[in-house]
Amino acid sequence: MKTPIALLICALPMTAAAQGPRQVTLPEGCTAEMTVQAANCTVSHHFTCEGDPEGWRRRVDLDLDGVSYFGAIDAETQWVESVYPRADRREELAPDPADPASFSELVEAGADSFDFTTISDQVGETRYVGFDSLTGETVTIDGVELERTDYEVRAIGPDGEQIWRSTGSEFIDRTRRIFLSGTSEVTNAQGTFTSDDSPVEFIFPDEPGFLSSNPKHGCGATMSSAPASTAKEIFHDHL
Repeated sequence: MKTPIALLICALPMTAAAQGPRQVTLPEGCTAEMTVQAANCTVSHHFTCEGDPEGWRRRVDLDLDGVSYFGAIDAETQWVESVYPRADRREELAPDPADPASFSELVEAGADSFDFTTISDQVGETRYVGFDSLTGETVTIDGVELERTDYEVRAIGPDGEQIWRSTGSEFIDRTRRIFLSGTSEVTNAQGTFTSDDSPVEFIFPDEPGFLSSNPKHGCGATMSSAPASTAKEIFHDHL
């Protein structure tokens, strides 16, 4: 069953001033911190909500058709909750992960492995096994300093068979303790697909475009990435 916040996010209202851009209005008690315009025709809003455990962060993604993803992470970037409204699917972290994801270990040791399971009323249990590692490269995108990572993750079904596998490169924002998507290759039963979901613009409160509901980059491009039913909806970054 979806949480109240998830229900509100999936029905996000949009507001628009006369002849002005449409904006996302977050649920009461939630505070937006940053808007990210990505290369894959997606705009994401990072925010926190009163009543959440300390260290939790939330994100909502929108594309040209509206809300495509909503999720929450804890202080160690564990995938606490993931909601895919178009698939009517919600996943939540199962208790007692075999190897919890740890942002602290990644930044302190340079690498972190993980092995955890999510539970979904719609698709049952899914096990995720993989690693993140820092490459040592620091990049600055739109004035924000990020560190590049390599990653690999496999999704395994209840029968022990691999559902999909993804490898690629992401970014971390050490200050905000979040991951940001980069380039990826996803392989599943339908084939192998690539995508570039890298951030292009970072927009903060009181800046033009903050909380915009309109993605700006890559929307007219012919892409070789997986369609929404594969890459975008079977793999989500660390939020």
